[in-house]
Amino acid sequence: MKRFRFWTLGLVMVLGGLVFALAASAASYPGIIALPIGFQPEGVAVGRGHMIYSGSLLNGAIYQADLSTGEGNLLFPGMAGRAAAGLAVDDRSNLLYAAGAFTGEGYVYDLGSGQPAATLPFSAGAAFINDVIVTRAAAYFTNSFSPELYRVPLGPGGRLPDPIAFDTIPLTGDFQSVPGAFNANGIEATPDGRWLIVVNSALGALYRVDPQTGAARQIDLGGGAVPSGDGILLAGQTLYVVQNFLNQIGVVHLNRDLTAGTIGDALTSPDFRIPTTAARFGSGIYAVNARFNLGIPAPPGTEFEIVRVEP
Repeated sequence: MKRFRFWTLGLVMVLGGLVFALAASAASYPGIIALPIGFQPEGVAVGRGHMIYSGSLLNGAIYQADLSTGEGNLLFPGMAGRAAAGLAVDDRSNLLYAAGAFTGEGYVYDLGSGQPAATLPFSAGAAFINDVIVTRAAAYFTNSFSPELYRVPLGPGGRLPDPIAFDTIPLTGDFQSVPGAFNANGIEATPDGRWLIVVNSALGALYRVDPQTGAARQIDLGGGAVPSGDGILLAGQTLYVVQNFLNQIGVVHLNRDLTAGTIGDALTSPDFRIPTTAARFGSGIYAVNARFNLGIPAPPGTEFEIVRVEP
């Protein structure tokens, strides 16, 4: 019995040491990761290992960087007619999903080769495909100009359907749209895929959404709101809402069934310059600066970066 106790204590000490070492290592990671000059980013996502990815609104280029060093390179150089807004990585398949903004499309890239893997033709009309989240069963995309989601079913191991297929799911229930404004924007999912969370940028409202039916229930924020809500990030019961033109990341503490939440103190940084989306690695949250106040495209020579903050 004593031997078992000593073995257990030793294992706990070793695991504790590993956790401490990883935390210390992550804390020493660069606080700012430079993107290519003039890159015009909007989305950011963390993939396998400690790689982070950002996409360009101008041509769909994908940049990858090592979080431990801050060094990176273009994985996909981009091409005319493409764009990349929100991003999501499926670690199972090592595929990167990109919302195609004004193109009305979504794109999938193989992170191993850096090559395009699929094009998803969601809408031929006026559309802004803004964000994407991947669950075990599907990838879901938002359209800021139309109250609907696009669902791409995934097979075992995150395999894409062959041929490519998707479903259009209307957002119903409590969801409201403001004409001429950006509505459904950032999207997240619970770990079990039971619920989606969507932020409406125009209203500063959050919704719990049934991924099968699109039925939306507004999350009660006690009379509060998250104005300028863009990308969102769920960590346990805490939802981080990137509030672009407010230069902050809102913090919402949700109840277990995602029907209500309490707004806490926002995360700020002197390095925020209109952040749009965020990803998590270790204890850090990485937000990408889009600098929309300078216009799209931004003036020649404009610098862009990914900024790390601690909750």
